[in-house]
Amino acid sequence: MRLTQQTSYSIQTLMYCAVNTGGPSRIRDIARAYRISELHLFKIMHVLVDSGLIETLRGRNGGIRLGRPAEEISVGDVVRATEGSLQLNDCQVDHGHDCPIGANCGLGGVLGQAMAAFFRTLDQFTIADVVSGKVRGLVPAAEGEGELVPALAGAVPRPA
Repeated sequence: MRLTQQTSYSIQTLMYCAVNTGGPSRIRDIARAYRISELHLFKIMHVLVDSGLIETLRGRNGGIRLGRPAEEISVGDVVRATEGSLQLNDCQVDHGHDCPIGANCGLGGVLGQAMAAFFRTLDQFTIADVVSGKVRGLVPAAEGEGELVPALAGAVPRPA
């Protein structure tokens, strides 16, 4: 499973706004900082504004800022707003998927459980957490466990 560029850019935009304490952020500056298209950022603003994650400020000194404190915006909130209905396969979509196995098939339940675990993890962390550096280098505690623990120094590759 891979999240869309829209989700990635949305998270980056919220992170930028969270660390920019000097006033409203400008799309031009965010695009330059992350080397992404201004046009693409303008397109995703609609989703972020409609979901209350970002608010716009008009006028000469306008721009955008977080719609609520970074401590109140979970990464899961952003993914839900930008990805819409995340379904891993047709079994999870309830519009007449005709499964030859029928009621005995448990795949939809397994995938639903996996998706719930995914969002439980994303909901544990806020935009404030990811910009603070305190969640950097978290890895699963052990195979099959959902708990996260700090990584050993050098165990997780860092961006150059």
